[in-house]
Parts: sequence; structure tokens; C-alpha cells
Amino acid sequence: MRVLIAGAGRAGLAVAVHLRDAGHHVTVVDRDAAITKRAFESYGLVSFVGDATDASLLRSAELHRFDVVVAMLRRDAENLAVALLARAAGVKRVMVRMRDADYAAVYETAGITGILSEIDVFVGALATAVEHEAVRHAMVLAKGTTVAFELIVPAHSPAVGKTVSEIATSPRFPGSCVFAGLIDATSDFQAPRGASVVNAGMTVLLVARRAELAAVVDFFMAADPRSPPASPPLARPHGAS
Repeated sequence: MRVLIAGAGRAGLAVAVHLRDAGHHVTVVDRDAAITKRAFESYGLVSFVGDATDASLLRSAELHRFDVVVAMLRRDAENLAVALLARAAGVKRVMVRMRDADYAAVYETAGITGILSEIDVFVGALATAVEHEAVRHAMVLAKGTTVAFELIVPAHSPAVGKTVSEIATSPRFPGSCVFAGLIDATSDFQAPRGASVVNAGMTVLLVARRAELAAVVDFFMAADPRSPPASPPLARPHGAS
């Protein structure tokens, strides 16, 4: 795909490099000449210096030829302007980084549906990590009612050695939770099937209602009731040192 990113700060440049590494053709636009110079010299990205809300600059960048335009500027008003210019040029996919939630209705009224709320992403991931120590990465979905997250399965988990189907039908497993992926110790990803087996040390990718997140974490982190109890310490004879 041909992707244009308006705003090449730390986040914008990181996204641009990631997309380039994935094989896409990426162009960045930023007011800061030092940033665009770095984008070109260090990462080989096509770069334009200037105001991304300037219609003439975007014309020079051949805006109409891009498959996706991503607006990641510092102000929502600027992101909205870039999004509207992209839509007017016929770009089919337009995405914006929303900083102020008050702009949500404005973006939607303008027909911009690719809205990534910076606050929702940060708060959702951080709050989930604070509430549940075992959760590694998390992302809120469906306006905060659902969470996608990762867990590393401990050796003592009752899920170890069971299939996805067995876990899903367990009366203790929350009904809203679904498996999205399994990653083994070699970082090999596999799509979960009913017969897929969960092993100790494996990372499981899960999606669940936020209200049931604690129950899901407890299910995987609880000690396996099948495991034998720890042996009591041996009694020492009276007076032994």
C-alpha cells in the first residue's frame, strides 16, 4: 500500500518505519526539517517539509495516489483538516489520532471512521496493567467494554495440558472470553483451534468483556487443583540443631 503519514513525531515516525518494514511505500509530512531529514537519511522514507494542512503541499505529494492517509498532528483541528483534504482527493481510507474526545462527534460527522483515541489506548492499557499484574499487553475495544490482552500461562495453571475446547467449556471459564492466538516459547504464533493444547510458558491472546477480565485472569493464574499439595517439612527430633 501507499501510505501518507502527516506528523512524523516519535509516534508518527515509529508507525512509518513499522509500515515500511512490512513492505509498504510510506511518505511522511512534517513542519520540522530536522525530522524529515532524519526520516529520509536514517530510514529512507520519502519526506516533505511543510504544513500538512496546506492543500498545495499535499497536491505536490500527489495525495490522490495514496491508499491510506494517517493524520497524527499535534492538534485535532489540524488532523481534521488533513482528513477532509484526503477525502476530497478521493483517498478511500483516512485515519486520525484523536487527542481530544470532544472531537469524536466532529470526526464522525465528517465521515471519518478510522479514529484512534490516544487517551483510550493509554488509559485502557495502563489501567488494565495496574489492576491485573499478570496482564502483559492490553487494548480496549468496543468503547471500553471489551479488552484484548496477553497472559503468560504459569506452570501451575489449571489450563496447562488442556485443549482450547476443554478450557472454553469449563464452568469456571467466563463465557465472554475467546482465544485470539497462542504463542509458544519460540515466538511462533498459531491460530487457536479446538484441539490446540495450552502449555506452560505459552502466551495466550484473549478477548473478554472488561467486567469478566478478573475472572479470566484468576482462571489462568490459579493453582491447578489436580496438583499434589506441597509436602510438609520433615519433623526434627527434639533438641536437634
